[in-house]
Amino acid sequence: MKIDGLKFKEMLAGGAKALELNRQTIDDLNVFPVPDGDTGTNMSLTIQSAIREVNTSDSILLDEIALAFSKGALWGARGNSGTISSQIFKGFAVALSGKAEVTPKNFAECLQKGSEIAYSVVEKPKEGTILTVIRVMAETAQSAAKGRKVEFTEFFQKVLTAGEEILQKTPEMLPVLAKAGVVDAGGRGILTLFDGMYRTLVGEELVLLSGETIRVDKKELMANPEQKDFDSSKNDYDHITFQYCTEFFITHLNKTVTSASIDKYRDYLQTIGDCVLVIGDLELVKTHVHTNHPDRALKAALGLGELVDIKIENMLEQHRKIESKKEEQKAVPLKDFAMVSVCCGEGMENIFKDLLVDIVVEGGQTMNPSVYDILGAINDVKAKNVFVLPNNSNIILSANQAAELAECNVFVVPTTNMPEGISAALQFTEDSTAEEIFENMSAAIKGVSCAEITHAVRSTRMNGFSVKEGDIIGITDKKIVARSQSIEETTLNTVKKLADNKDVLTIYFGEGVTEEDAANMADKITALYKDLEVSYYFGGQPHYYYIISAE
Repeated sequence: MKIDGLKFKEMLAGGAKALELNRQTIDDLNVFPVPDGDTGTNMSLTIQSAIREVNTSDSILLDEIALAFSKGALWGARGNSGTISSQIFKGFAVALSGKAEVTPKNFAECLQKGSEIAYSVVEKPKEGTILTVIRVMAETAQSAAKGRKVEFTEFFQKVLTAGEEILQKTPEMLPVLAKAGVVDAGGRGILTLFDGMYRTLVGEELVLLSGETIRVDKKELMANPEQKDFDSSKNDYDHITFQYCTEFFITHLNKTVTSASIDKYRDYLQTIGDCVLVIGDLELVKTHVHTNHPDRALKAALGLGELVDIKIENMLEQHRKIESKKEEQKAVPLKDFAMVSVCCGEGMENIFKDLLVDIVVEGGQTMNPSVYDILGAINDVKAKNVFVLPNNSNIILSANQAAELAECNVFVVPTTNMPEGISAALQFTEDSTAEEIFENMSAAIKGVSCAEITHAVRSTRMNGFSVKEGDIIGITDKKIVARSQSIEETTLNTVKKLADNKDVLTIYFGEGVTEEDAANMADKITALYKDLEVSYYFGGQPHYYYIISAE
């Protein structure tokens, strides 16, 4: 079986579709029973970004498709799982460089290189995670690829089987998974992606993790996902011969149309433009062409059937706007320092802006921003030195990737929650060197203890607590420390875990909590702890009734 660029592109699209179909189920594998498990969402959005990048390229060459997929995954990488996935496919791009087709041997090399790169970007790799799954798949692939005339589908099946076997053992490696009764979500996500690739290759229906099969139409696989993350400045407009980027679908093809008719149509487009891509069958044909005569392309297509989703873009005008914006940006002098913070909630955003944060990137527990989002903010502040406050442990890795891509000096302060970010921002001063500011910010966050009050979305047993769906739970230091049916009771019991040897306690109340509720809560805490200075502020964060910090 020959797997060339087009076949590999279809496989990647099938993997992305499988991940999208199963992302909620993967989200539900989140260890903590909180309402914002996001592994499936982060991985799906990361891979959708990769597919967008592939679909903006007209190449049918295997190595160029692998490179585009890798770049798109990095630009769109969200959270630890998404960032690690992007590095896995960076390994594919490296291993497939100069290759015209995928064989078992170089697919094994792809997995091996992807595993190596993924492990290298994680400061303290943990076994029992996505890293373990991809490593074992790579090791199995190396062994299964040996020998003469290895059949690709059998080889691929062995790799998937090994991945599933090690995934089922992840609870033995991480006690927190065993207590929650789940396998690792990132491992399930990456295995789901590869399973979708395999099923697309052999022509099988995609499978939901619930066991249901889903037949995916080829037109769904080949359609462009929404291109909201696409950066047109990455295109080369310096030597434009054909001005109009023209895209559309031909549907309801005439009964007289044959495969030869489509081939003839493709040949005609080659005579009036370049970057021609005609993909499909007798049910649906997707067309992409750069031409100076989009009317002729449309007329030729009308000879085959009906046209839908017509898009014609003037690339020269796009180029003019891009160059104009670049010139405007060059005219803006760089300031010495700037801060970028990630947060969610209107109140939290206002607090960070009051602390002189230049740009607030929306995101947090519920929706991790992508590497592209963070890098865009870093570039937009126009500073020589930029301090980034991720404010979530699941965003630090993406922030570090953005820092590597930036052209200025970037200091990622490893803040794991918004109170730590606030403490770090309070240390900002332009009277020190960048290194001193970073050192002071990093030191400040060590004295902050944080707790979150939310509701359980599923029943589980963790940290000695039997939690039922709907219970109000208090979480601190990644552990459930309180549980009840009452927000007030859970909050007060959680505060007991924070208040010892602390001088200041700050409450940030979220969506659905009134200022009166927060004031009453502050009064009750003050009554219990006479020496504790208690204050409250509107945070507006979703899902979490209160975020509490103690210093």
